[in-house]
Amino acid sequence: MKYARYIIIIILASLLLWGVVWAKGRTEGEKCVKVDIRIENNDSTSFVNAEGVLQYLNQCHLRLIGVPMKDIDIQAVEEALARSPYLEYGECVKASDGVLMVKVKQLVPVMRVMDGDNAYYVNRDGKQMPVSTSFSSDVMIVKGHFTAKYPPQRLIPLIDYVQSDSMINALVGMIEYRDSNNIYIVPNILGHVVNFGSVDNIENKFKKLLLFYRKVMPEKGWNTYDTISVKWNHQVVGNLRHKKVVHEHVDSIGESNENESLAPQTMARDAEAESHDAKQKPPEKAKEKPKDSPKAKADAPKKKKNDKAKSKTDSKKNKKK
Repeated sequence: MKYARYIIIIILASLLLWGVVWAKGRTEGEKCVKVDIRIENNDSTSFVNAEGVLQYLNQCHLRLIGVPMKDIDIQAVEEALARSPYLEYGECVKASDGVLMVKVKQLVPVMRVMDGDNAYYVNRDGKQMPVSTSFSSDVMIVKGHFTAKYPPQRLIPLIDYVQSDSMINALVGMIEYRDSNNIYIVPNILGHVVNFGSVDNIENKFKKLLLFYRKVMPEKGWNTYDTISVKWNHQVVGNLRHKKVVHEHVDSIGESNENESLAPQTMARDAEAESHDAKQKPPEKAKEKPKDSPKAKADAPKKKKNDKAKSKTDSKKNKKK
């Protein structure tokens, strides 16, 4: 009974192996009659279709229809699909009856970069897709020129944080990249921009900005500052429209100090008052030299004669001695 079980297992394994070899030989002897292309994320914002994928493969000199299945290089097909600017990746499998199954995922953009006259979408891996008039994606707009040293995907942590908070997402209208330490946020509130600095300490910087909005802006007015900087630790720096810099101190977690953020308001008020007083105060008059009176002028010759007589008397006394 024990040996019969082993014999049955061996027979089944042999049949399975024979079936695999037979199917493979049959498949390789067949020609490709159909390419079944399936798009994984084919939704309302789709910009990739099966005809376009097949046309792209033909442009890559990978003709599939009518080619023997054994001559189709699966790896070459997948590498070509991965190079497409419109796809995240592609997978290819040889099926039976001369069918080649291809599964692709269209690119998922996370930002739209505006670099002068050049515009393109970027996914999380940094792959760039040219902007097309036939497709539009509601993603963060980023303005600036990026390089290999600082690629656009370095801003993804900032974009992710903005989109994770509904209030901040409604606040931020656009991001402008100037250099790695001067990344600007253009809010939907008109009248100013926010210098965010680098992409470090994102949560703390937004807390400081929101605190400044709650405590300072309602008192000073929303058009008082043209630039608000949160790039420095423990403070918010505001540039007034007449270019005077006002430092607003807040603590490291974005909450007010013991005086409930009255210090920032007072500093701004004192800075403006000092500037106003300096403009209103009249310049001091230069001190004039006192003029000699007429009597002093008249007595001057007599004083000279007395001085000469005194000097002669002193010289005679010295000679006698």
